[in-house]
Amino acid sequence: MTARELDAAGVSDPSLRRAYETCRRLNARHGRTYFLATRLLPLDRRSAVHALYGFARHADDIVDDLGDASPTERARALDALEAQWHGALRGEPVTEPSVAAAADARARYAIAPRHFDDFLGSMRSDLFVRDYPTYGDLCGYMHGSAAVIGLQMVPVLGTVVPREEAEPYAAALGIAFQLTNFIRDVGEDLDRGRVYLPAELLAASGVDRELLQWSRLTGCRDRRITAALRAAGALTRDVYREAEPGIALLDPVSAPCVRTAFLLYREILDVIEEQGFAVVHRRAVVGKRRRAALALLGFTHAWTARTKRRGPRGGPASDGAAPAAGHRPAAPGRRRNKGDYTRGDVR
Repeated sequence: MTARELDAAGVSDPSLRRAYETCRRLNARHGRTYFLATRLLPLDRRSAVHALYGFARHADDIVDDLGDASPTERARALDALEAQWHGALRGEPVTEPSVAAAADARARYAIAPRHFDDFLGSMRSDLFVRDYPTYGDLCGYMHGSAAVIGLQMVPVLGTVVPREEAEPYAAALGIAFQLTNFIRDVGEDLDRGRVYLPAELLAASGVDRELLQWSRLTGCRDRRITAALRAAGALTRDVYREAEPGIALLDPVSAPCVRTAFLLYREILDVIEEQGFAVVHRRAVVGKRRRAALALLGFTHAWTARTKRRGPRGGPASDGAAPAAGHRPAAPGRRRNKGDYTRGDVR
C-alpha cells in the first residue's frame, strides 16, 4: 500500500520515498486513531498526512522520550531538528527522514512555514513550562501544539470554500483533539511533572497539583477531581461543537476522514465519562469493536464520495463539481529540485 500511495502522490525519488515510508510507520505505530482515519483519504493525499504526523511525532519524542536526558540536552536536540528543518526549506540536504518528508509535503501543498515554527515553539515550551494558570494561557500553548496541525492539514485535505474560511474550524478541531488527550493523559502527564488542565479550572472544583499527585500516588479517588475533569470534558465538547461545521467545508473525498477522526476522538470522552473520570489512575481506551464500527461508517462515506467524484463507469464527477480549493496534486513522477522547497510560501 505504501508504494501505491507514493506513486499516486508523485513521489519518485528513492531517498524521499524512504523518508515518507518512515513517517508512515511512525503513524501506524503511534497514532492509531489518526492512522485509521488517514486510511479514508484518497491515495494521493495520505503520504503528506503521514509526513506531517512523522515530523510532529519526532519533535514530541525529543521532548518526552529521550530517557534521562536533561531539559538542556532535549533543547539542543530540538535546536538540531529546527536547524535541519530550516535547512530543508532552503533546499539543503537533510538526514532526518521526518524533516525531508515534511518539507516535501509542505512544498507540494504550499503549507505556511510559520505553522511549523509555531509548533516547534510550543514543543520547546514543554521543556520548561509545567502548568498553565488560565485557559487563555493554555490556548497560547495549544495554538502551536494543536491548532497549527489542523492548519497544516487544510491544504492537503482541500476545501470547497476559500481556504481561510475553513481554517478557524480546523484550528478548533486540533484544539478539541488535544484537550481530549489532556484529559485522557492526566496521570501520565503528572508522571512527567506536567499539568495541562488550567489551574483556574481545577481550582473551581477545589483541585490543585498536590491533590492530583496524591490521587495518582495512592490510587484513591476524590469527588473534587471528578468534578474538575467533568468540567474539562464539558469545555472540550464545546470546542468539538465549534469545530464540527468545518467538516462540511472540506473536499467531499476528504471529509469522511475528518468526520471519522472527529467521532473517534470524541468517543474517548464518552469512554472517560463511562469509566467515572478515572483517568488519574488509568488511561481510557476506546474498545476495538466501537472503533471498528466508526471506521466502517467512515469507509462507507468515503467510498460514496469517491464514487460520486468519479461518476458513472469511472468517468468525470456526475455533479460537475469543481476541483477542491487549496488542493494541488503533484504531477505524476515529478522530482523536486532544491529550489522547489522555497516555492509557494504562504505567510
